[in-house]
Amino acid sequence: MREPSEEFSGIFRAEAASLVGALARATGDFALAEDAVQDAIVEALEHWPVDGLPPQPGAWLQTTSRRKALDRLRRETRYREKLEILGRLENVDPASTAPALIDDRLPLIFMCCHPALSRDAQVVLTLRSVLGLTTAQLARAFLVNDETMKRRITRAKRKIVETRIPVAVPTGHEMRSRLDEVLAAVYVMFNEGFLSTGPARSDRAELVDDAAWLAELLRSLLPNEPEVTGLAVLIQLNRARRLARFDEHGHLVMLKDQDRSLWDRSQIDGALASLVEAMSLGRPGSYQVQAAIAACHATPRTWEETDWDRIVDLYDLLTTFTDTPVVRLNRAIAIGHRDGPRTALAALQPLASVLAGYHLYHATRAQLLRELGRYDEARSADRIAAGLTRNPAELHLIQDRLALQA
Repeated sequence: MREPSEEFSGIFRAEAASLVGALARATGDFALAEDAVQDAIVEALEHWPVDGLPPQPGAWLQTTSRRKALDRLRRETRYREKLEILGRLENVDPASTAPALIDDRLPLIFMCCHPALSRDAQVVLTLRSVLGLTTAQLARAFLVNDETMKRRITRAKRKIVETRIPVAVPTGHEMRSRLDEVLAAVYVMFNEGFLSTGPARSDRAELVDDAAWLAELLRSLLPNEPEVTGLAVLIQLNRARRLARFDEHGHLVMLKDQDRSLWDRSQIDGALASLVEAMSLGRPGSYQVQAAIAACHATPRTWEETDWDRIVDLYDLLTTFTDTPVVRLNRAIAIGHRDGPRTALAALQPLASVLAGYHLYHATRAQLLRELGRYDEARSADRIAAGLTRNPAELHLIQDRLALQA
């Protein structure tokens, strides 16, 4: 099967969720709807590169997915029980089923991110059902073979059936808690794309783009939810540095050494305006604070102008929303820039056991030890870090440091 062009991918992103949601409403069967839309996307990938893009791609996908759903229903062993559904699908006017954005995409996203599903399953289903990624694309993104990914998708769908997860937007307290799950799934997707777990690639721009697209979709659907805007801004500010993050050899360029003329200033300015608007709603949260930290890095024209006092204060605020060891690690890094390596090492000490298996803890400690002239300890910490990461760019950076210390 051909790799989809950016034009085709954009169409699938725009249409997949609405198609799955509409078919799921018509049939009462999410698995059937999702499979039918995937069949339609696969057929599009086979025919559009040869036959050309149809005049109305969305209508083509809608008609084809309905046909694929009918084909699947006719193959069901309990055919008689499906006659009512078949009648509904065969007699409906396609124009009358054109789904409203709020009626189909948002319920589907909340279903994919139900807390009964594992975080991995949430991300996979969101990428597949909401963005239209195929099994083969998902397998490549998660570094597994097609059969493994098929089994993962099947297990997730089975869980949806067993748990009777509805395609619906929750309300009240459940809405608040489920929105957290939705945002967390998009955040995981972004982080894996921004700096992947490796080992094949250092970053996955397509996952970052998908996370950005989803965040903007959620923002358009939930404009009065400041944390949604916070996540969208956080992703946007980091994407603005894309061209400066790696050198011509694919090696990681640290923030301090990046060519800031390559940063997308218009994207940064737009993100900052959105962040101000979100914070004006008076409901601060984790993603807004993280976006504010990213803004502190994105706005200075030089590294030396970075406001480390402000960044440490923001990390202190972030711990009131998300007090995790990784947040504490990043706070210690900021303290090191403000108060020096000795104070930062003291801040790292309580994290020694809980982050013993996290490469960035050891890499950070190594850098601080080097600044203090404790080179043997720094080499030891870097060796541990090198053994804990599979990201090729990170590994190269650590190995370079070790070579310089030899």
